Amino acid sequence: MSEGDTTGVDAAGRWRGAGVAGAAIGIIATGAAVGVAVERLTVGRGMRRKARLALDASAPYGTLRGTAGKAVAEDGTELYYEVDEVDDPAAADAPAPRRRLFGGAARPQAEPVTVIFSHGYCLGQDAWHFQRSALRGAVRTVFWDQRSHGRSARGVAQRDRETPVSIDLLGRDLKAVIDAAAPEGPLVLVGHSMGGMTMMALAAQYPELVAERVVGAAFIGTSSGLIAELTYGLPVVGGLNVASRVLPGVFRLMTAQAALVERGRRATADLFAGLIKRYSFGSRDVDPALARFAERLIEATPVEIVAEFYPALAAHDKVEALCAFDHMPVLVLAGERDLMTPSEHSEAIAAALPDAELVLVPGAGHLVMLEDPGTVDEHLAGVLAAAGAGEAARGIEQRRAAGARRHG
Repeated sequence: MSEGDTTGVDAAGRWRGAGVAGAAIGIIATGAAVGVAVERLTVGRGMRRKARLALDASAPYGTLRGTAGKAVAEDGTELYYEVDEVDDPAAADAPAPRRRLFGGAARPQAEPVTVIFSHGYCLGQDAWHFQRSALRGAVRTVFWDQRSHGRSARGVAQRDRETPVSIDLLGRDLKAVIDAAAPEGPLVLVGHSMGGMTMMALAAQYPELVAERVVGAAFIGTSSGLIAELTYGLPVVGGLNVASRVLPGVFRLMTAQAALVERGRRATADLFAGLIKRYSFGSRDVDPALARFAERLIEATPVEIVAEFYPALAAHDKVEALCAFDHMPVLVLAGERDLMTPSEHSEAIAAALPDAELVLVPGAGHLVMLEDPGTVDEHLAGVLAAAGAGEAARGIEQRRAAGARRHG
């Protein structure tokens, strides 16, 4: 290379930058910005790779499937969903347990209840694996993949017209799924992280739907706003949020050099795994197969989607929309060690819904529904019972009791 030739230097610089950005994706995908030490540095890379492949082949997580369907969003995007029907149709009309929850008596519904689960940022419907297992056959459930995630198609407006994603758009996507998969009957809405924001956007734009059909709601590890102010566990130096300074540059690189950054992410798979574990779970003693499952969910999200969706999260502000849920049983639940949407954000939601049940799970992180499914299922059973889905609530309780007996 000649003295004045900088092509090789520029290429090397781009690759190093892509490698750094690729490593940062694991943090971005779970809400952080920079630097986490890789665990088990004494274990060879080849051995770790073999262990990941073995976990992929043997782990049962994400294997549950239902009846597939597609809803069409306003811009033509096909939204993939699956329905699990009730095993015994008569069971769905069974009266709810006679107990008082959320300040009111449980009320049976004249029609079967459908529970609709909305997943979070960089995840997919399989993130609800444990809740799907607990409810399977006891209540009608709908699990869907948000646009550009999971089995849903790439957002048409984003791909063809470069229209930015917005949380309001996701709320309209949820309306399309409801129209296609549950056009009639009472609904219970359950959302994690971005999925909870999607529920708020639905309420903001279709308050009459929420008033007439939604009989219960659960907001899991989510926020009603101020995402742009999060530090993700990083320091504030001289009054400046380090995360807010780092993220914009990383996202610009991810957008401009998506293919290069994607290769960088694959090249830093070990670091990626460490980031996922730290920013998804509160405990260090997470089942390795479960940690790998979370890693696989986030790996499946292309870097351009990671970059494309974050500005929508940062702009999200739906505090005023929460009042649409104040007439029904509501669960607000979060892990106490959540670094993505800290528990203070759940406390703010509960403050806007004073009759809601607020649950902060000790030791749990952002993916609390995977890390502590028993606690999530127990409190979700309370919402379903109060909303009139008594058989579903009993089903969860019976499965939990059976599991406790199996484990002594």
